[in-house]
Amino acid sequence: MAEQRMEHSLQAAGLADILERVLDKGIVIAGDISISLVEVDLLNIRLRLVVASVDRAMAMGINWWQADPHLNAQARELQEENRMLRERLDKLEHALATTSQEIAHVG
Repeated sequence: MAEQRMEHSLQAAGLADILERVLDKGIVIAGDISISLVEVDLLNIRLRLVVASVDRAMAMGINWWQADPHLNAQARELQEENRMLRERLDKLEHALATTSQEIAHVG
Protein backbone atom coordinates (compact mmCIF):
# COMPACT_ATOMS: atom_id res chain seq x y z
CA MET A 1 0.00 0.00 0.00
CA ALA A 2 2.82 2.39 0.90
CA GLU A 3 4.43 1.69 -2.47
CA GLN A 4 1.35 2.89 -4.33
CA ARG A 5 1.28 6.14 -2.36
CA MET A 6 4.97 6.62 -3.05
CA GLU A 7 4.39 6.14 -6.78
CA HIS A 8 1.55 8.66 -6.80
CA SER A 9 3.73 11.13 -4.92
CA LEU A 10 6.56 10.67 -7.40
CA GLN A 11 4.15 10.97 -10.32
CA ALA A 12 2.72 14.19 -8.91
CA ALA A 13 6.22 15.62 -8.42
CA GLY A 14 7.13 14.62 -11.97
CA LEU A 15 3.98 16.19 -13.35
CA ALA A 16 4.63 19.38 -11.35
CA ASP A 17 8.17 19.55 -12.76
CA ILE A 18 6.91 19.07 -16.30
CA LEU A 19 4.23 21.70 -15.84
CA GLU A 20 6.76 24.14 -14.39
CA ARG A 21 9.05 23.62 -17.39
CA VAL A 22 6.23 24.06 -19.89
CA LEU A 23 5.04 27.25 -18.22
CA ASP A 24 8.58 28.58 -17.91
CA LYS A 25 9.63 27.86 -21.50
CA GLY A 26 6.25 27.92 -23.20
CA ILE A 27 4.92 25.52 -25.78
CA VAL A 28 3.29 26.26 -29.12
CA ILE A 29 0.93 23.90 -30.88
CA ALA A 30 -0.05 24.85 -34.41
CA GLY A 31 -2.08 23.13 -37.08
CA ASP A 32 -4.12 23.78 -40.18
CA ILE A 33 -7.19 21.88 -41.30
CA SER A 34 -8.49 22.28 -44.82
CA ILE A 35 -11.56 20.59 -46.30
CA SER A 36 -12.11 20.89 -50.01
CA LEU A 37 -14.32 19.29 -52.61
CA VAL A 38 -13.40 19.27 -56.31
CA GLU A 39 -10.59 21.76 -55.62
CA VAL A 40 -13.01 24.18 -53.93
CA ASP A 41 -12.11 25.08 -50.36
CA LEU A 42 -15.12 24.50 -48.15
CA LEU A 43 -13.51 25.02 -44.77
CA ASN A 44 -10.16 26.28 -43.52
CA ILE A 45 -9.31 26.21 -39.84
CA ARG A 46 -6.06 27.54 -38.42
CA LEU A 47 -5.31 26.42 -34.88
CA ARG A 48 -2.70 28.16 -32.74
CA LEU A 49 -2.32 27.28 -29.07
CA VAL A 50 0.26 28.77 -26.74
CA VAL A 51 0.69 27.40 -23.23
CA ALA A 52 2.96 29.53 -21.05
CA SER A 53 3.10 31.47 -17.81
CA VAL A 54 1.93 35.08 -17.88
CA ASP A 55 5.52 36.31 -17.53
CA ARG A 56 6.69 34.12 -20.40
CA ALA A 57 3.74 35.12 -22.60
CA MET A 58 4.49 38.81 -22.01
CA ALA A 59 8.16 38.20 -22.86
CA MET A 60 6.94 36.69 -26.15
CA GLY A 61 4.83 39.81 -26.80
CA ILE A 62 1.49 38.17 -26.03
CA ASN A 63 -0.65 40.35 -23.76
CA TRP A 64 -4.16 40.39 -25.24
CA TRP A 65 -5.76 40.02 -21.80
CA GLN A 66 -4.55 43.51 -20.83
CA ALA A 67 -6.77 45.16 -23.45
CA ASP A 68 -9.76 42.83 -23.11
CA PRO A 69 -12.56 44.76 -21.35
CA HIS A 70 -14.01 41.50 -20.02
CA LEU A 71 -10.78 40.64 -18.20
CA ASN A 72 -9.33 44.01 -17.22
CA ALA A 73 -11.09 46.79 -15.26
CA GLN A 74 -8.80 49.46 -16.69
CA ALA A 75 -9.63 48.33 -20.23
CA ARG A 76 -13.36 48.61 -19.37
CA GLU A 77 -12.82 52.16 -18.13
CA LEU A 78 -10.90 53.07 -21.28
CA GLN A 79 -13.62 51.58 -23.45
CA GLU A 80 -16.28 53.65 -21.65
CA GLU A 81 -14.13 56.79 -21.86
CA ASN A 82 -13.65 56.22 -25.60
CA ARG A 83 -17.41 55.81 -26.07
CA MET A 84 -18.08 59.09 -24.23
CA LEU A 85 -15.39 60.91 -26.22
CA ARG A 86 -16.87 59.63 -29.51
CA GLU A 87 -20.31 60.92 -28.48
CA ARG A 88 -18.82 64.28 -27.51
CA LEU A 89 -16.94 64.51 -30.82
CA ASP A 90 -20.12 63.69 -32.77
CA LYS A 91 -21.98 66.50 -30.95
CA LEU A 92 -19.17 68.98 -31.64
CA GLU A 93 -19.01 68.02 -35.32
CA HIS A 94 -22.79 68.37 -35.59
CA ALA A 95 -22.68 71.80 -33.89
CA LEU A 96 -19.84 72.91 -36.19
CA ALA A 97 -21.72 71.75 -39.29
CA THR A 98 -24.89 73.56 -38.14
CA THR A 99 -22.94 76.76 -37.45
CA SER A 100 -21.23 76.56 -40.85
CA GLN A 101 -24.60 76.16 -42.60
CA GLU A 102 -26.05 79.14 -40.73
CA ILE A 103 -23.05 81.30 -41.69
CA ALA A 104 -23.41 80.21 -45.32
CA HIS A 105 -27.11 81.19 -45.36
CA VAL A 106 -26.39 84.60 -43.84
CA GLY A 107 -23.51 85.33 -46.20
